Amino acid sequence: MRRFFTIIAALLIATSLTACGSGQNAATRNITQVTDGVEVEITQNGSAIKIVNLLLVATENGDAVVVGTIINQGAETDQLLGIAVGGNTATLTGDTTLAQNAPLRFEGESANVKAFFSGVKPVAGRHVKLSLGFARAGLVTAEVIIRDKRDDYKDITTGQPEINASPDSPQPE
Repeated sequence: MRRFFTIIAALLIATSLTACGSGQNAATRNITQVTDGVEVEITQNGSAIKIVNLLLVATENGDAVVVGTIINQGAETDQLLGIAVGGNTATLTGDTTLAQNAPLRFEGESANVKAFFSGVKPVAGRHVKLSLGFARAGLVTAEVIIRDKRDDYKDITTGQPEINASPDSPQPE
């Protein structure tokens, strides 16, 4: 009988010392990031901007394409002025004005802006400091991952026209 109580006591102690004993506040239960992308909130200067799923995708031609969404939850309009990594500035296309609750979407079927770094030779798996400059909200920097071009990101391109001249195609005069 004494052996039975020893085993029960050992099981109770082991259970209370594991993460399961942490209950509703367990560290693993409070993880909310479900993508590779980074999330950032900007609340200075009266701003209420949220950046979600921010990352870079390395393309086969040595470019890096920005992926993510920027949402202005504040009442006053702001504007994305630029994106940079180190000394490299991204090429931005599309209207970068941030009206209230009208998101800027980089990539995907509902994309309305495009940003890419040309010829930077990104290395998938590395992290870089990506800086975004806003007219009102100022400058924010986030450490983002560089993903390779596969799975959800397999169709991402820089949007630059590809020139595939063949001997039979007409040549400009």
